[in-house]
Amino acid sequence: MNRRGMAVVVGGGIGGLAAAIGLHRIGWKVTVLERLPVLDDAGAGISLQANGLRALDALGVGDSVRGAGAEQGSGGIRTPSGRWLARMDMARAGARLGSAVYSFHRARLHETLRGHLPVGQLVTGAQVTGVRDGEEGAVVEYEGDSGVQTVRADLVVGADGVHSRTRRAVCPDAPGPEFTGTTVWRAVTDWPVAGQADIDQTWGPGLEFGSTRLPGGFVEWHALTEEPLAVPAGNLMDEVRPRFGHWHDPIPALLDATAPGTVLRHDVFALDTPLPTFVSGRLVLLGDAAHAMTPHLGQGASQALEDAVVLAAALHSAANTASALAHYDTVRRPRAQAVAKAARRTGRVGHRVRTPLALALRNTLIRATPAGLALGQMVKHAAWTPPSLPTRTEQATRRTYT
Repeated sequence: MNRRGMAVVVGGGIGGLAAAIGLHRIGWKVTVLERLPVLDDAGAGISLQANGLRALDALGVGDSVRGAGAEQGSGGIRTPSGRWLARMDMARAGARLGSAVYSFHRARLHETLRGHLPVGQLVTGAQVTGVRDGEEGAVVEYEGDSGVQTVRADLVVGADGVHSRTRRAVCPDAPGPEFTGTTVWRAVTDWPVAGQADIDQTWGPGLEFGSTRLPGGFVEWHALTEEPLAVPAGNLMDEVRPRFGHWHDPIPALLDATAPGTVLRHDVFALDTPLPTFVSGRLVLLGDAAHAMTPHLGQGASQALEDAVVLAAALHSAANTASALAHYDTVRRPRAQAVAKAARRTGRVGHRVRTPLALALRNTLIRATPAGLALGQMVKHAAWTPPSLPTRTEQATRRTYT
């Protein structure tokens, strides 16, 4: 039996936490380094599709995660006046996929995932300053409460987001992320708001507004616009309300139910040039660090969860770490990059449509699309079967590798 390895996960977001859970499950000693004392986007919401939830099931945490979210049964696309362009039968899609879509307050989802890590595995306030792979192992340097720290590991998992430092160590010559021209405004209402589908999208000229029901009747909303790259300043609601405050109900009510200071603005960056590899030596990328994509398919988090499961399964079953990482790259890179390409393509028929003629043509085509075809497109990217991981009773005999 090969000795159990030591892994450092750079980044304590959804993908990083899932990777740590998977590695711990197969017997690795894990340290997660998160640069912030409080995880980012704490005031936003997030949805996970069937593939992401299946990944969590494979990690053994699916039931507890579902308990923190709200199952979505209805949805659709409208115009700003409220006219329906398409209705989505989320329950039917869930039946085909074996799992419904669930939505979460992001902070609650993070908290649930952290609860499945052993005490002491997550180090917050750890700003990673260097990642490299050497002859005697991978090395991570970070600044924390005790000054500069150096950690040696058998594996470093770069889950450090779109502006990943680990990516630069894995693919030093690859182009970095590019600004897509899209800005996302996000928030969660301060009180429950009724009168909407579980998942609601509205497409206007150059604008898009979406909302999702959360547990307790609270609502996550997000708005997409095309803006120049900018640093958020002032009252962000003053920028959102003029664009969307006159759209159909319940959009005005959602804005009224949101404290202005809780609105988040994020300019969307993506890896337009796909990486040639997700792996270099003992370094491996997952999530946005590997395949940052636009939000138009809602697949970013679910793809990161797929990454985490495939990585853990490969390390559990392969003869050594090198072959495990080669398998991970072979399996994950084509799928994740294909989903990223599809997300960008989908965005072209949403908020990027502006002219009256293009809007009329798009809306006509959406209304004319048969429900079965639309449902097929909905489930296309969520249809994924995870590899097997050891059960808890198998952990005493599991293998891990250096």
